[in-house]
Formats: sequence, C-alpha cells, structure tokens
Amino acid sequence: MQLSKRRDVKALLTTATCALLGGAQASATESSSEQWQFDTAVLFYSESERVSAVEAIVAGQKSFANDQRLNVKLTIDSLTGASANGAVAQPNAQTFTRPSGNGQYHIKADKTPLDDTFKDTRVQLTGQWTQPLFNDYTWSVGGNLSKEYDYLSLSVNSNLARDFNKKNTTVSAGFSYAFDQIEPEGGLAKPFTTMAVDSFGTPEFDDAFAQIRDGSTEDKNTLDLLFGLTQVINRNTIVQLNYSYSDVSGYLTDPFKVISVVDQHGMSQRAIYENRPDTRTKHAFFGQVKTHFNNTILDASYRFMTDDWQIDSHTLDMRYRISLNNGHFVEPHVRYYTQSAAEFYQPFIQDDAMALDYLSADYRIGEMDAFTVGIKYGLPMSSGDSLSFRLEYYRQTPKNNGTEAIGALKDVELYEPVDAIIAQVSYSF
Repeated sequence: MQLSKRRDVKALLTTATCALLGGAQASATESSSEQWQFDTAVLFYSESERVSAVEAIVAGQKSFANDQRLNVKLTIDSLTGASANGAVAQPNAQTFTRPSGNGQYHIKADKTPLDDTFKDTRVQLTGQWTQPLFNDYTWSVGGNLSKEYDYLSLSVNSNLARDFNKKNTTVSAGFSYAFDQIEPEGGLAKPFTTMAVDSFGTPEFDDAFAQIRDGSTEDKNTLDLLFGLTQVINRNTIVQLNYSYSDVSGYLTDPFKVISVVDQHGMSQRAIYENRPDTRTKHAFFGQVKTHFNNTILDASYRFMTDDWQIDSHTLDMRYRISLNNGHFVEPHVRYYTQSAAEFYQPFIQDDAMALDYLSADYRIGEMDAFTVGIKYGLPMSSGDSLSFRLEYYRQTPKNNGTEAIGALKDVELYEPVDAIIAQVSYSF
C-alpha cells in the first residue's frame, strides 16, 4: 500500500510538472512516472520576535536520450512577523506610520523599532534544460519567474561548459539577466522626506502622506557573468573555482526603511526615508573542495565578495558527512560570515549632517558577523527513497562601523543581535 501511494504521488507530480511546462500529458503509469526524480522539502525559519518563514519546495528532474536533462522547481513561501525599520531605539515610546499609510504602530521605550506589517507570499517557478552541444561541450538554458504581493522578478540564463583532460577538467562560462519590478502598497517614498505621523486619519495627514510619495512602480535590472573551473584531483577529491561579476542598475533603495534624525542629545526628531545609489557592481571569488574519505565526505568552501558600495564580505562554509550503518548518515555544518559596512551606512544621523547624497540605516548593509551551526540526519527508506532532517541555529551580530553614540543613544541597543532557528525536512523519490 505504501509503495502504491508513493507511485500515485509521483505520477501526480509528473502530470503536474508536464502541465506547468506546457508539454504532452504524462501517463500515470509507473513506466512513465519513473522517468522523473523528485526532491521535496519543507523549511521553517524563525527569528526571535521577528520574521518567520515557511517554505515548500518541489524539484523534479527528467533525463532523456543523449544525456539531455530537464530540471524544474516550484517554490512557495510565506513570510510573517516584524522587521527592523531602520530607526534607533529611544528612552521614550515612538510611533511610526505603516508603509501603506493605512495605519500606525507603536514602539515601547528602549526597544528596537520593528515594522510589524511584514507579510508576504512568494511563488517561484524555475526551469533548466541541459544537453550536449558538440564533442566535450555541454550547454544549458533556463528561466525563472517569481511573484510576490508587491514584487515581480523575471530572469533568463545560459551556460556553456567544455571538458578537457578525459573529462577531469571542465571550464564554463555563463550569464543571467533579471528584470525586477516593485510596486509597494502606498507607493514609493521620496528619498530623505520625513515620515508623516501627526494628525493621522485626517485630511491633513492624507495630504502630507501623498506629498512624500513619488510614483507607484520602479524597476531593477541585473546582469550576472560567471566563469568557472572544475578539476578532478584524484578519485577522491574535486576542486571548483569560480569568478562572478554582477552589474545592478535601477531602483536599489528599500522603500520600507527609514533613518532617525537626532539632536545633540541623541533624541529622535523625525524619521526620514533612505536613499541608495541606483547602480551597484559586485565581484565575487569562490573556491570549493570536496574530498571523500573511507566513510566520510568533507565539503569546504570560501567566498570573497567586494563591491563599489565598499562592502567586502568573507564566507567560510564546511559540511562533514559521516556515513553510518545501513545507509544512514549525519552531516554537521558550520558557516561563518563577516562583512564591512556600505560607505553610506549610518545607524542614525544628526541635523547638521544632512548634506549627503545617499544614506541608509539598514543593518543588513552595515558591518556584521554571522555564524550558523547545525546538523543534518539522513536515512534510506524501504522503498528506495531517502528522508533527511536538518536543524540549525543562526546568529547575526551587527557591529559599530565607527559611529559614536551620543546622548541618550549611549543607553540603548543600537546593534541588536538577531537569533534564528532553521528546520527542514526533505524527501527524495
């Protein structure tokens, strides 16, 4: 009965996958459905007193003659909770207007201001076709569609790989182009304008709110180039080296983030909307090594990224898979991340320092350290499928970029750490 149910589910996913691709209808028989291999996962992410997310993933792969391969993936996630709006904590209570202009939220004294309107559902569909092109050449092409309540993203990509040295060496080059459109409820705020708070619910407030809005949609374009080298060292070790270049242009400001303008005593006088450059160029270097020992596999990688916003980041990631009896395994995971602050990042600003072109108090582009520790446990099923569980702890620690706290700001938390739990269940069949 369990095997029959598994076949029914697989046949149903096969039919649904072909329908999404607009291809021929798939038969619900075992012979046709067995051509597909599926990976499914449900992930839960929760920050302490902040954002929570639930994500469901279904990925399918089908192999054809002549080493042709089709990969598709459907992702649905839901996000709720509160996120930092960029303003600083104060010794007194504060009031902020929701981005839509349809309400306000109140922050207690000494608390980091969190916008509790963070709520969205995202649906993403990706597809990738891979096939041999000539002798020792492999070509792939794909696309992506992602839709949220106020955000649309479309992208295409292609990659060409060439094998050398009896397929022990592979060089590759690829590109992707993405078009994003943002249309937040309430429109986009004009940079550096003051958040309307007073006289809420009156015609005067509606007029003040309308005056600080400028249009309802903005676009962003991203071009990514990737160059890679993969080398088989011996029968147990493989090494990969990548360089990527990214050019982003358009609307890069976060329309939901503000900055506190304080007086000489550190007391907030108002909150103004941020403004970021409309271009960003990034360079990234990535190296990875995988080594198979007797009963273990070491997977270690390092990534360095630098951009013209003056953000430099380093990422160290290591997984160590330990094989147990009867196909079971455990895989400890450790990740460390650190970055410098963008040149226009400031946790707050004083009235006499307003002559700036760009400014943001978003801690995500500030100086920070972050680490992840966790473990994954996997086991085979009697049907030949596989099941795994992953549990991780994540801690992000924003740091002072050299800005001196003044007055009342010396007694509040300006760089509040963020703690999160990540749990995932995966099933492959």
